Amino acid sequence: MTYFPGRRFADAGSYADAYFEQIAAAADSLDRNALTKAGHVLAERSAAGAMIFSCGNGGSAAIANHLVCDCLKGVRTGTALKPRVSSLSTTVELLTAIMNDIGQDQVFSYQLESLASRGDVLIAISSSGASPNIVHALRKAREMQLTTIAFTGFCGGDAAKLADVSLHVTAQNYGVIEDMHQSIMHMLAQYLRQGHLLEPTSIGSLKF
Repeated sequence: MTYFPGRRFADAGSYADAYFEQIAAAADSLDRNALTKAGHVLAERSAAGAMIFSCGNGGSAAIANHLVCDCLKGVRTGTALKPRVSSLSTTVELLTAIMNDIGQDQVFSYQLESLASRGDVLIAISSSGASPNIVHALRKAREMQLTTIAFTGFCGGDAAKLADVSLHVTAQNYGVIEDMHQSIMHMLAQYLRQGHLLEPTSIGSLKF
């Protein structure tokens, strides 16, 4: 396994060149068939009125929260589609209560038990794919008959194995992996939106 960076760089410019090479390699590693399947799941489930839940820890929590903005407000702009989207990583009061009183590994699955229904979607974001609360959420989602999509990196962990759709990027650097996960989130949201755009004459100027 080759980690990046494996050596020191003399300046930020040369580091950036090497970093972008890692981004390009990670992008090439993404399975386009899996991405196509994820796009189909989101389009079909959104049209059916299903809830789309997201979750993640740390930087992945930020991506999970950003996903709500792009998949709810972003997708609605210029379309007639109204996706129902919620992040399980948002409310610090609830998160800390579950962590303190029940257990950190239950922080997302506990919420799913109250909020989710059969046919909903869970997008679980984890660079390692091994975070216990992410793995537990995917198992709970499977038990509740949700469709699951996992964004992973490094070796993929159990998350990549448990998910119905595994969007794995081959990289060994958290920044590269999170950059790719953010890009995947944007691609899926924009793909969903472009499939429902109204005629330009009826909505005026559009912005992505």
